[in-house]
Amino acid sequence: MATSRFVGYLESRKNITGSAAGLAGLVLTFTGVAGPYWPVVVVGLYGAGALIAPPERPPLPDFPDPSAQLDEVRGDFEMLDGYLANVELPPAAAGRLTELTEVLAALLDPGWAGELLAQDPEGVHVLSRAVRQDIPEAVDTFVRTRWWTRLAPGQEPPERHLERQLTLLHEEADRLAATLRETEARRQESHTRYLEDRSQ
Repeated sequence: MATSRFVGYLESRKNITGSAAGLAGLVLTFTGVAGPYWPVVVVGLYGAGALIAPPERPPLPDFPDPSAQLDEVRGDFEMLDGYLANVELPPAAAGRLTELTEVLAALLDPGWAGELLAQDPEGVHVLSRAVRQDIPEAVDTFVRTRWWTRLAPGQEPPERHLERQLTLLHEEADRLAATLRETEARRQESHTRYLEDRSQ
């Protein structure tokens, strides 16, 4: 530990700047400017150089880029798909869920959509939240509430809430898909303008 700290100091900006200033002090000594006080001059210049050196900057955290995050979400989506296959849902909710998962599968496809999403951290967050939190929670809450409703009938059917939740999630996924589509359209228009400007 102490050795690594010592080696770290040797490689630090403070030591390098101080050493350069100390060398300047040695040059002054050999030219006769420092006189008999040369050790004080060399040490003083080294200390001054170490003090004025810019501080060390710790390295930035190595967070995964959106592409790596998308790969993780794809893996989680496969796990979610396996979970959903074992859940019995009413036909209307099952249909809404199928529509939603089809949109998510298209968005998570490694093709062009994945390339666009890799440049959109907010889009990756929306997908991650839907896959890891919103859909599992909606389905699990429905399953638990349905059990209690059987014990105390007469309450509002829990499938209505599930259908509404899945509809809202589907709308959110559709908005994300529309945003990606608009990005591609703007890119195409921009390229058209570039070619038109170049041909003039």
